Amino acid sequence: MKNKPWKILVLGCLICVIASCREKIDEKTSETIEEEIQSNDGFASIFDGNSLENWNGDTTYWRAENDVLVGEITPETLLENNTFIIYESDEPADFELKAEFRISKDGNSGINYRSEQLDTIPFALRGYQADIDGNHRYTGQNYEERKRTTLAYRGEKAEIASPENPDVPGSLEANVERNAWKNREVLESLGHMDSLKTKINSSDWNKIHLIVKGNRMQHYVNGILMSEVIDNDSINRKASGKLGMQVHVGPPMKVEYRNIMLKKL
Repeated sequence: MKNKPWKILVLGCLICVIASCREKIDEKTSETIEEEIQSNDGFASIFDGNSLENWNGDTTYWRAENDVLVGEITPETLLENNTFIIYESDEPADFELKAEFRISKDGNSGINYRSEQLDTIPFALRGYQADIDGNHRYTGQNYEERKRTTLAYRGEKAEIASPENPDVPGSLEANVERNAWKNREVLESLGHMDSLKTKINSSDWNKIHLIVKGNRMQHYVNGILMSEVIDNDSINRKASGKLGMQVHVGPPMKVEYRNIMLKKL
């Protein structure tokens, strides 16, 4: 009988240890489930990090390197026209795109979407662009390459109307003033352009998130809404099209993209 309290004590300790281990296992299982939920939220990688498979562009300017899609202009390879690396596996309509980018100070780039490829210029796209530049004067705005030009500057939520005289030849040029589309109305301020600029890293990686659904296009940088366009221009807007990254005419530069993820809505 005198050994019974000792046995009870040991048994109690064992029960506590088992309960503690079970709690840790349950906690780990919960964390694992949460990670699985986050990794299966509908996004899929569209760049393998090792090659340009499913992408088409001028390899003078584009390469895959250390899990990064690199666009680079050197003093020996200056451009006469903007050139793109174009995603060939799909032409998404409604989608979300997430990626990270880093760009040199003199760099000029952007992510085009719902775009058409030109026949007259190699690897040229025409359409909506989430603008990116090294000085971050334009990063985050919505600029329509080779078409209606600026649709929304950084810090703007803008609504686009159709041209007043769509049948007049050259109506696109007639409706552009100071490199911006005239038939647009700023509905709301999302913040001052310069204040939003401070949220963008100058020499490090930034996260970009595009949400494109119906006639609404939102550009986020580092989790902050930088511009939003509601496109009611039934003549010039596009509902789907090609996706691609740009290197722009100008001085030597380097832009890098990684963790490029696409979710179709």
